[in-house]
Amino acid sequence: MSAQTSTALDGDALHLDSLRRRMAAMHSLWYDAVATMDLSHVNHFEREGVLPIAFSLFHYTNMQDASFMAITGQMPIWNGEWQARVQMAIDDHGKERPVSDMIHQRVGDYEAMKEYQRAVFGRTEAWLAELDPAELRRVIVPRPLPEKVANTYSARVAGPEGITVLDAVECWIYQHGLRHMGEVELARGLVGLGGMTS
Repeated sequence: MSAQTSTALDGDALHLDSLRRRMAAMHSLWYDAVATMDLSHVNHFEREGVLPIAFSLFHYTNMQDASFMAITGQMPIWNGEWQARVQMAIDDHGKERPVSDMIHQRVGDYEAMKEYQRAVFGRTEAWLAELDPAELRRVIVPRPLPEKVANTYSARVAGPEGITVLDAVECWIYQHGLRHMGEVELARGLVGLGGMTS
């Protein structure tokens, strides 16, 4: 093994270690948020054009579930059985639907929603714990990027070869999670609750 290859592998391991810790920390914010809210907070409707916490909570969890499939090939956890338990008003993460639709999103069974969240987050963390650092470099969306991806944030991050596993985990799961946690923190203020971190 050349010194250059060894350095690259060391860099991959460093990235993966950081990613594992950051993912767990980001998930912990979500766990703390859901533990300090009840269904009335989550389903609170502020006004037209303002999405309820129910949207951010389900959207992010369900998108992580879908992103995991895109990265690993494993089927999503969400299915008809989960929908029957969680009872989302709109059985859709809403990524491609207008705000005028998704302001109507509501959680039916909050405990079941938290259970679904734990299942999704736990699966991602377990996968990262076993991931070979070299896998971070694998290209999962090669260039030219498809139209559906070309206008996304991850397309701006992608390198010359396309979107790698590292890019996808960082953009689709980690950074996406922080973005929607910011929405939840703002919305918590609207229902009389505090933020998650100082």
